[in-house]
Amino acid sequence: MGQTQPPRGLRSNLINYSDDEFALFLRKAFIKGAGYGDDALDRPVVGIVDTASDANPCHGNVPTLIDAVKRGVMLSGAFPIAFPTLSLHELFSYPTSMLMRNLMSMDTEEMIAALPVDAVVLIGGCDKTVPAQLMGAASANKPAIQLVTGSMLTGSHRGRTIGACTDCRANWGRFRSGEIDQEEIDDINGRLVGSVGTCSVAGTASTMACVTEALGMSLPGSATPPAVTADRVRIAEETGRRAVELARAGTTVRDLLTPEAFTNAFRVLFAMSGSTNAVVHLTAIAGRVGYDIDMAALDRLSRETPVLVDLKPAGSHYMEDLHRAGGVPRLLYELRDLLHLDAMTVSGKVLGEHLPPAKELFEQNVISTVAQPLHPPGSIIVLTGNLAPDGALLKQAAATPALMEHRGRAVVFEDSDDLAARLDSEDLEVDADDILVLRNIGPVGAPGMPEAGYIPIPKKLARQGVKDMVRISDGRMSGTAFGAVVLHVAPEAAVGGVLGLVRTGDFIELSTSAGTLHLDVNDEELDRRRASTPVRAVRRPTRGYKKLYVDEVLQAPQGCDFNFLRDDEPRGSIPVVPAPSQAKP
Repeated sequence: MGQTQPPRGLRSNLINYSDDEFALFLRKAFIKGAGYGDDALDRPVVGIVDTASDANPCHGNVPTLIDAVKRGVMLSGAFPIAFPTLSLHELFSYPTSMLMRNLMSMDTEEMIAALPVDAVVLIGGCDKTVPAQLMGAASANKPAIQLVTGSMLTGSHRGRTIGACTDCRANWGRFRSGEIDQEEIDDINGRLVGSVGTCSVAGTASTMACVTEALGMSLPGSATPPAVTADRVRIAEETGRRAVELARAGTTVRDLLTPEAFTNAFRVLFAMSGSTNAVVHLTAIAGRVGYDIDMAALDRLSRETPVLVDLKPAGSHYMEDLHRAGGVPRLLYELRDLLHLDAMTVSGKVLGEHLPPAKELFEQNVISTVAQPLHPPGSIIVLTGNLAPDGALLKQAAATPALMEHRGRAVVFEDSDDLAARLDSEDLEVDADDILVLRNIGPVGAPGMPEAGYIPIPKKLARQGVKDMVRISDGRMSGTAFGAVVLHVAPEAAVGGVLGLVRTGDFIELSTSAGTLHLDVNDEELDRRRASTPVRAVRRPTRGYKKLYVDEVLQAPQGCDFNFLRDDEPRGSIPVVPAPSQAKP
């Protein structure tokens, strides 16, 4: 005799009154009070995560997207229920949105688990929202599909296209160096952001949109349509339709988040020279389904993946250009020999079926071929050594090539306050060959691992025309940033990492070819420093979520997630390299 299927739709997840019939009676009464009839009780229910917020311009189109998703759900004969969760914006989340990512993931997970939904559409866009939603959905493990809000339109300044936020940083650097005046930077400020939506370059938001499509958690072609286009609204409607099919099929998130799917996602990350933050986020998502990241394998994957996408900051184009060039499906076509094309996706088809047929390919100048890449392999590399025993990351595709093999004198800043106080002082002893070191901005030390790793060039050097220097920290930087910036040094200084023992005047050697980051101080001297220099006391919060964060957060190689949120059944390590060679279509 077969097992009885659990209740679905509005008959599921009934409140515990010890009387299910009474609980259903009450729910039915309130549904009727909202204007719905009995028919709603007999249909699959699709939840829609509503992350609209006046404090989140990246999500300014969410109400429109919700309407379109609802339309798709209802056209497919199901019942849509929108519900709110936290909404995080990079510039409206003090002290950093990364501090709140895990909380948003918990909010998302618990709402999905609590509500009577058979599937859920996750609407997110700004940097930490998509990772948080995928983390929460992976833990809740119901059928789910991601819908990104889409990128903003570009603007223009004196006949030149500009867009947030690589051009924000580049023009601010010009202002700091005295190349442009206050009047011009104010004019630029009003032209950088052409509409609501996420950053128009390969920042974390756009990167996560693309890798989520490669991961198989969003529909093909859904990553790149700009926020304010009809394409984006049509994708939203189709996402609603597909959510109903997922509900009926019972396909859950864990059915899709396989080692092969993660490997495809990392492959696309490296091919587009995307945000280093995506490594942390994909690591956290993988941890929710039991996979650890093999940093050596990750480095090998990057070093065999050429950069194909001409997108700022490593290139010159914007997300709307990538969309016109064919988006992620065209990129997948060019990468086809390096992908696991048999990985199942949320569309109900394997990834290989998302590739455009050869007859539909057209000439464009945004996505290159493997034979003629934009940059050689190794866009984001892993560095190890006595300064970063557990690893660090460097986005070398967006850095000055001459600095990729460099030995320099350390100029050390204790934290962000120390940096702000001394960086632009005329008395700071620093030259262009030095290496700027910023510590205590990691997950615990800040807390929250802010994007302060993109250390500005000291003003007196900027005025001399210095555009790049080697910079090292235990923090992060925006995916829109560029330069020879070493990030995510682990362990961080605040938990006893060697970064906390570096002194101004020490020499540090960086070698991207060898994948090493070495502090030129012998072990005996490091032991003496460790014994005489206690770890800098962290100002630990005494209550609330911040206390929970500092007490429980893991390091960058574990995705900066909370240990108690990771899956308790280890399933191995990822990525899977080398990927099997696929036959060309």
